[in-house]
Amino acid sequence: MIRTMTAILALAASPAIADEIWVTNEKDDTISVIDAETFEVTRTIPTGERPRGITFSHDYSRVYICASDSDAVQVMDPVSGEILHDLPSGEDPEQFVLHPDDRRLYIANEDDAITTVVDTETRRVIAQIDVGIEPEGMAVSPDGSTVVTTSETTNMAHWIDTQTEAIFANTLVDSRPRHAEFVKDGAELWVSAEIGGTLTIFDAATQAEKAKISFEIKGVHEDRLQPVGFELTPDGKTAFVALGPANHVAVVNAETYEVEDYLLVGRRVWHMAFNADHSLLFTTNGISGDVTVIDVAARKPVKTIKVGRFPWGAALRPTEG
Repeated sequence: MIRTMTAILALAASPAIADEIWVTNEKDDTISVIDAETFEVTRTIPTGERPRGITFSHDYSRVYICASDSDAVQVMDPVSGEILHDLPSGEDPEQFVLHPDDRRLYIANEDDAITTVVDTETRRVIAQIDVGIEPEGMAVSPDGSTVVTTSETTNMAHWIDTQTEAIFANTLVDSRPRHAEFVKDGAELWVSAEIGGTLTIFDAATQAEKAKISFEIKGVHEDRLQPVGFELTPDGKTAFVALGPANHVAVVNAETYEVEDYLLVGRRVWHMAFNADHSLLFTTNGISGDVTVIDVAARKPVKTIKVGRFPWGAALRPTEG
């Protein structure tokens, strides 16, 4: 009985495991793991060459990493940090999206102008879909029926039917589209255009353009207003948009499509990830080699965290205390 009580007390006294933000560092070939409560880097994990896109399986037991210059999607055990195996990704994978079935991984292959579909269980290529030149952005609808690839040089969003693995529509966007996301109910697709300096909203049912958002910051030249990654809050009311070399994140009303605020962050902000309760937003700042932590409710940066060289992608790993 004494031994049992001792074990219970020891378990109760053990520290809770905090949520983690995983950040890929392009130039260091590493991942920085950030404790989302203490804002400390707790681990630095080696990867393949030039890691960029990063996402977790739905149960968070595996993490997928686009090692672009290794021409591989690496599968890692997030507990041990061990690379379990590589998936046949095609050449120069940049971003990807995991289908709601938790098996099909849709990968943008920039140098090959294709989207590769890989079964993560069998580790085999299911399909390769010809898209525009320099594909990068990837999005999947909440119901899994549609995947979108954006092509930077062709300036298009390519709409793919996941039943046939074939394109059923192509829509023009402004110059150099980089990132795409469906809203939570799947009714809209948002696409950022880096050189065009805009964010376009499409009706997902008709693929017709609904709205276009532009950006303006006093004292910042319009050429530096380059939207790349963005994140929408779960209630669908607010979008945070990374503006690249403008070194700001725009706060957009996702219902009126009006820009409400601009938040100063690190140099050349690329992508972002929320913590588990969406109270904090973590931005990757490539040139300054750090991550800015934003208080979502206050709309205010509260912390800067030094990571590796050229941080690019970010993903949440929620953990249980």
